[in-house]
Order: sequence, then structure tokens, then C-alpha cells
Amino acid sequence: MSTVIRMPRRRTAASSERSTRETRTKRLLYVGGGTLAALVFAVPLAFALVRSVQPNEVVVQAPEWGTFFDFTWQNFQLLASQSELGRAVVNSLVVSLSTAVLTAVLATMAGYGFAKFAFRMRPWLFGAVLLTMMIPFQAILTPLYLQMNVMGLTDSLIGLILFYSTVNLPFCVFVMSNSFAAVPDDLESAAHVDGVGTFRMLVSVLRPMIIPGVATAALYAFLASWTEFLAALTFLTDQDLYTLPVSMVNLQQGAYGEVNFGLIATGAVVSMIPCALLYIALQRFYVAGLASGSIKG
Repeated sequence: MSTVIRMPRRRTAASSERSTRETRTKRLLYVGGGTLAALVFAVPLAFALVRSVQPNEVVVQAPEWGTFFDFTWQNFQLLASQSELGRAVVNSLVVSLSTAVLTAVLATMAGYGFAKFAFRMRPWLFGAVLLTMMIPFQAILTPLYLQMNVMGLTDSLIGLILFYSTVNLPFCVFVMSNSFAAVPDDLESAAHVDGVGTFRMLVSVLRPMIIPGVATAALYAFLASWTEFLAALTFLTDQDLYTLPVSMVNLQQGAYGEVNFGLIATGAVVSMIPCALLYIALQRFYVAGLASGSIKG
């Protein structure tokens, strides 16, 4: 009986060199594209930070090397003296945090129902939820205002919270539905055999696996409500209830309503702080939540 001995294939020097060259090219393109994308976002932020520590006289004039590095804390001191701005920050925190919590809770329950419960109208209802994402609320702002005015929800932070939760809910329901769809059905079946009910299933069994989706929904709702301007300006007329974006418009100093652009740049930088801190804290959950549902099982 003859034995066939197969010799291992040897990679030629040419193929090895070609593979190394391709790897270097891919790495170069990856680093170059990532650096370019980072600069697109980092340069405006850095420019805003620099402008926030410059006096208004330097901000409004053409950039010059002689005055560009004339830094001062005058804008921050003037911003701290604005009492209505502190009240606006508190209002924005109350509205944004409440919207994030309410939206995350409602989206979790709705996403669980759409992903794990089979009923006749499920595809149609889920399609209707996704359809509302295509309609900007600015297009129906007038009937929304009339409806909220009849319900007594204008000039109210509660009304603004309910409005923001309603607007952000469709996308968050979509995210949570994908999060629950990525959970294996065998896990629920095993829990049902052990006598676990629906509420305990959601709170105790599935909660560790859907935390990224919940964090994504909460972060999305917080950022959307923290930076929103038009609805807050429309539904609020009491200055004591103004949120931060609306109060930022009123930061005007000088005669004849001259706008202090240095002060506005400082206010914009201050308003970035909660968003940046929250995003950094929840970044790993946010990325995982956006990717949830891509692979099931």
C-alpha cells in the first residue's frame, strides 16, 4: 500500500510581500479616514472652546495672530452672573432626565411586546410606529400646539416632557425591539418552565442583556430634548420655565440689542458638558445598543 505524502504549500516571497503591502494599505486608509473624521468633529469643538475664552471684541473681528491668543475668563464670569441661565439649566436637566427615563421605560415595554409577543396586528402596528419617524414634528407643530393648549399642557414642563417623549419614542421602540429580538427564545422558554412570569422575565432575566438598548434609548432621548429649541420656544411663554436653548437666545448685551458672541460661545461650551459626560459614561452601551439585533441568537 503506497502512502501519499502531501507537502505543505510554501508561500512564495512575492505573495507574502503582496499580502504585507495590502495590509499596510488597509491600515493606512483606516488611520487616514479615522483621522479625517475625527478632525471634522474636533476642529469645530476646539474652535468653540477657544472662542469661549476670548473677549467679544476679539470674536467679532477677523482672526489675527496678535489678538487670537488674548484669553480671558470674562465670559464665564459674565455667564455666571446671569441668574436666569442657572434656572434654565435646571429646567433643561429636569426635562431631559425625565424624558430619558419615561422614553426608556415606554420603549422597553413596547419593544418587548413587538419582539416577543405574536398577535395579528403586530406587523401593521410596528410599521405605523416606524412610519411616524418619517414625519418631522415641525410639519404638525400648529395642530400639536392647539391640542396641547386644549389639554392645558402649554407653559408646563410636564407638557414639554410628554411632547419630547412622544417624539423620541418611535426610534427608541425600534432600538428596543431589535434588542429583544437578539435575545435567544430558548432562554425565555427555560425561564417559563421555571414558572417565571412576564414582569419578572423582563426585570430579572432579560434586563442584563437589554441594558445596552435601554442606555441607547435613554441617551438618545436626553440629547434630543437637551438640544431642542423650536418646541420649547413654541410651548413655553413663561421665562421662568425656559430651557437652556431658549435662554441662550436671550443672551444679549450692549446697546440696541447687540449680541455678545463671546458669551454665546461660552454658553454653548457649558451646554456641551452634560452631553459629553453622559455620552462618555454610556459610550460602550450606546455602541452595543445600536448594533443590537444585527445577529440573532
